[in-house]
Amino acid sequence: MEMVLDVYKRPFDPRYPVVCMDESPKQLIAETRTPIPASPGQPTRHDYEYRRCGVCNIFLACEPLAGKRMVKITERKTKRDWACFLEETADQNEIAEKITLVMDNLNTHVPGSLYETFQPDKAKAIWDSFEFVYTPKHGSWLNMAEIELNVLAGQCLNRRIDDIAVVRKEVSAWQKFRNNKNAKVNWQFTTEDARIKLSRLYPTLES
Repeated sequence: MEMVLDVYKRPFDPRYPVVCMDESPKQLIAETRTPIPASPGQPTRHDYEYRRCGVCNIFLACEPLAGKRMVKITERKTKRDWACFLEETADQNEIAEKITLVMDNLNTHVPGSLYETFQPDKAKAIWDSFEFVYTPKHGSWLNMAEIELNVLAGQCLNRRIDDIAVVRKEVSAWQKFRNNKNAKVNWQFTTEDARIKLSRLYPTLES
């Protein structure tokens, strides 16, 4: 936890950007009956029944100090999907000498995924572009990308969508809008706060 919080204290430097990455499933859901449109004093009304149309996956990488984020919608969340997203993240930061990547401990988030996807020289080159920093177990709330995913869900995906193509279109528009606003996460939680508010997580030393 303190390692992640120390990373968040680093000043903005485009040569050494701090990027937070997370992923989340999005259930594709179709209406079984036509919704009743909104009217004065009445919101749009949906029937409680729906039809499941599968699941897609949302990859999101954000650079909190730069106010930038990149989102990719995939059909799956395999090692290959993650490796390809990492390649795109590196390409988006071409001038960076080293990208510090904050993410959780999902079993696909490992260098081996790069080697299972790319030739060894390319896998090594992508790996060398990053410094991996993992959030602790049960500590995914430390990942600022989770905040961005919550904003995405609330502003863009909080309704029934049955087609992955529509999800991609809507998310692309949201990403452009939010990047143009230069929207940033105002992170306030520090190591000092952690040692007070989360003191129960620290070992008790007996004198």
